[in-house]
Amino acid sequence: MARVKRAMIRRTRKKNLFRRVRGFFLGRRRLRQAIEARLKAEKQEFIGRKQRKRDFRALWTRRINAAARQHGVSYSRLIHGLKKADIAINRKMLADLAVREPAVFQAVVEQAKAALG
Repeated sequence: MARVKRAMIRRTRKKNLFRRVRGFFLGRRRLRQAIEARLKAEKQEFIGRKQRKRDFRALWTRRINAAARQHGVSYSRLIHGLKKADIAINRKMLADLAVREPAVFQAVVEQAKAALG
């Protein structure tokens, strides 16, 4: 049976590990703790990617609601009016319009109000 020599793969794995934990504090960068620190960091990184999507959608909702209330309609009524008016615009673009193009946002709100009756 052939002899297995692991020096290269071990060095590669350690190099990748230390590259991932660069910037960590004390033993979390150098010792066996680095493996656990990397696993925990990757878990939190994964969770954070999902959380960022939730946070941005909540931010867009708040911005739309604040802008819509200035025009005398609530967020839920605005979204319902947009669906009835058959205006397909996502919340990200709607929030961007509310912040950067108030006149265009007002026109969208007026169309939604008209669709509500």
